[in-house]
Amino acid sequence: MASLSSCHMLTFLRSPRKRSLLLDEYMDDAVGHMEKNAEGRLAITRVTLNQRLKFSGEKQPTEQELQEMNHAAHEQCFIANSVKTEVTVETQT
Repeated sequence: MASLSSCHMLTFLRSPRKRSLLLDEYMDDAVGHMEKNAEGRLAITRVTLNQRLKFSGEKQPTEQELQEMNHAAHEQCFIANSVKTEVTVETQT
């Protein structure tokens, strides 16, 4: 969970700058869900990244921009690309 969270954060941090957004704070409280997987074995099957973002400046991101930035971060995160775990992002600004 910590690795997924860190990788997502590092890939996410490039996006606001490209959109001329000033991101002051990025926090995440990742939560993993241990359940039986398709083979009946215990595994972390889902991870929720509870992202808290603080932006400053006149330009604030829209909900659509936040979704796009998180989607891009997930697609580019090599750890997310390496696991079977379902990853979702819940964002608070």
